[in-house]
Amino acid sequence: MLIILSTHPIQYQVPLWQALARDGRVPFEVWYLSDHATRVSHDKEFGAHFAWDLDMLAGYPHQFLKTPLDVTPASFWKCRSSEPLAAKLRACGAKALWIQGWQVAGYWQAVHEARKAGVKVWLRGESNDLAPPASLWKQRVKRVLLGWLFVRVDKFLCIGKANRRLYESHGIKADRLLSAPYCVDNERFGRQKAEIEKQKAEIKRRWGIPEDAFCVLFCGKFIPKKRPMDLVKAAQLLIASGRLPKLHLLFTGSGELGPELRAACHVVFDAESQKSEVRNQRSEVPSASFAGFLNQTQITDAYVAADCLVLPSDYGETWGLVVNEAMASGLPCVISDRCGSAEDLGVQPPNQTFSFGDGSALADCLCKLAQPEANRTVSPQLLDGFSFQSSVQAVADAYALLKNS
Repeated sequence: MLIILSTHPIQYQVPLWQALARDGRVPFEVWYLSDHATRVSHDKEFGAHFAWDLDMLAGYPHQFLKTPLDVTPASFWKCRSSEPLAAKLRACGAKALWIQGWQVAGYWQAVHEARKAGVKVWLRGESNDLAPPASLWKQRVKRVLLGWLFVRVDKFLCIGKANRRLYESHGIKADRLLSAPYCVDNERFGRQKAEIEKQKAEIKRRWGIPEDAFCVLFCGKFIPKKRPMDLVKAAQLLIASGRLPKLHLLFTGSGELGPELRAACHVVFDAESQKSEVRNQRSEVPSASFAGFLNQTQITDAYVAADCLVLPSDYGETWGLVVNEAMASGLPCVISDRCGSAEDLGVQPPNQTFSFGDGSALADCLCKLAQPEANRTVSPQLLDGFSFQSSVQAVADAYALLKNS
């Protein structure tokens, strides 16, 4: 039995658990520390209450552990089990425990309990080696803490190149590193795109996007680490220079930078405003539509309406699964070199990468993609290595080795 411990049902992880269950080679159960987002929950960074519109609990075995009151995935200390996990692991015959990182106390607790129970530990975290060095004392503390954790991990499931390098920098040998690339439900996004592709003109009209505009999508939380204003600044450069006068920005999501973004754009549609008038009509600012928060079954509307996606994030973007979603929907992506996925997905044409914070470089990428002769076709084969099938195979192989050892 493989036990997978997660903070809560996550829209990107649940389809992987469902794929594992359909595959059937690995007996497993998911243990959750919180039911966050299975019901209407508050997301501080989105600044909104919502629940995912997918069934987050169907199609795979799971249970919710006993936890402290008012537990949330954002609370390091509260997000832990109140049950004796060593005894629970022994009782279910667990051979391995899979954790998703080290961002909550429950993961550290589970590693300690698994070792007590003689259960192997697997780790599939998101962190990478792209962030600049912290202060010397922080580096030392972090190295000691991660050293304690990593020596107790038997297998590291690597989501990409920068993630693998982080483990290698801590001396983890190749025989403990497995490739389990980060992925989304490629088939679902491809299917959703096919179902609504003929509605592209209608979707664009709904959001006020001119038919002849080159539409650039930003999809995510409007927060500093995502750097949405970098896209606005690059758009301003393109408009001022006359290189791309028919440029239109499409923002999906919400967050604290919403007012700043709207003030810097000629807003032609705003799903979050009760007012109908167009705002900020200065010629030097880009026109933009704000579609609001779009749930998992709605987000494909944005991917179909746009001509490319931009992910301008800082180091805090440990991967950027929105890139996987966009590519699975046939949309090319322009990615900051500080995003965890840049070395894996950004190098696959027609995708492009640019130096973080370099508005001119981002503008050049957009201008290149907007040319009539540009190839903006994203082949589904580009994501063959970033699929549930590849991750399921990696897990099945690791479990087979464990059973035979």
